[in-house]
Amino acid sequence: MTNQDIDKVLKTLLQLNHWIEQEEFKGYDPYDALNSTLLKRLTFGNRRIGQVWVQLMKRSPINVRPLLGGTKGYNPKGMGLFLASYWRLYRHFGQAEDFERVRFFANWLQNNIAHGYHGACWGYNFDWPNRGFFAPAGTPTIVNTVFIGLAFIDLLALPDPAGIVDWGDMPLEIARSACEFIMRDLWSDRPAPDEQRFSYTPLDQRCVHNANLLGAWLLAEVGVRSKETQLTDTALRAVRYTVRRQRTDGSWRYGEGSNDGWVDNFHTGYVLVALKRIAQLLDTHEFDQAIEQGYAYWTATMFLTDGTPKYYADRVFPIDTHCVAQGILTYLEFADRDPQATELARRLATWGIANLQDPVGYFHYQIHQHYRIRIPYMRWTQAWMQRGLTELITEKIQ
Repeated sequence: MTNQDIDKVLKTLLQLNHWIEQEEFKGYDPYDALNSTLLKRLTFGNRRIGQVWVQLMKRSPINVRPLLGGTKGYNPKGMGLFLASYWRLYRHFGQAEDFERVRFFANWLQNNIAHGYHGACWGYNFDWPNRGFFAPAGTPTIVNTVFIGLAFIDLLALPDPAGIVDWGDMPLEIARSACEFIMRDLWSDRPAPDEQRFSYTPLDQRCVHNANLLGAWLLAEVGVRSKETQLTDTALRAVRYTVRRQRTDGSWRYGEGSNDGWVDNFHTGYVLVALKRIAQLLDTHEFDQAIEQGYAYWTATMFLTDGTPKYYADRVFPIDTHCVAQGILTYLEFADRDPQATELARRLATWGIANLQDPVGYFHYQIHQHYRIRIPYMRWTQAWMQRGLTELITEKIQ
């Protein structure tokens, strides 16, 4: 990368960070429609009606939440992403204010663990009516819990190069506690003796492949560090369940349920990154072919020739900033296997900056075929884009 490229990405990241910090890390979310007391009343207790309100708000180019009593808030998953990003920024630039933010996120996450479960876990700050079930605000999910648990692991895996910060046992204790949630509070079964799958929340039995592998990733990270074969063996079984359901073209359905047959960009990215990390942690080549075929499918299918990120395998729109952010992270993860991956990550970041960044610094949510949604969703868009650009600056641009 040229110095001009580096300067452009860094300038964008600093603009984004400034905007996020001005908002004090609070924001709206694409799925938070029922934070409006009016819309919540108008569901009449019916999950399907709640889904309608969520989808209408999610697809609207106009943010009517302030008019309907919706409020900005801290999103636990967003806070976990901020923890991961600001820790990398502190390690790279050594700014004291970034470390103070890291302490703020770590303390907030510890103080906002969901109650009533066997281990540390986190949900969303809004009611979530979805395709399969209704999750009240605060209901912990495997995805939120894993990304937050991995952010705490980062405090150990990416130590302070100056040797000033010593977190002690706290990060591993929290991540280990999160494993208790996965192992004891989520629904799980074994479709085969050497397979295992986990549900998305304690309320359902829906197995989603990216969530299943993310859970396995945290189990593997903690199991290797704590030398607990129970955790690593469970991770291995979960990976086998998902890998064996890879399709012949290299793709994975979102899930195995009858309504979960689509294939999309960023969830495939989650699958690939988690699968590659688990294979490295467990020092196994068992999944090499699945990783190679999956990455080849993703790179060939999920982007247009000019670098535009598609949302679904079979169609482009909506063009979503989340696909840009996870695309950057996925390319960077495969830089040790694909000599073009770092340059493709840079090109994708440049595309996102040119096409999705607002002049004031934040990133727009989506581009649809006939309109654009400029609403600055904090967790879905800003936190993820910050995470991708931070990785590009701190780990891969030298």
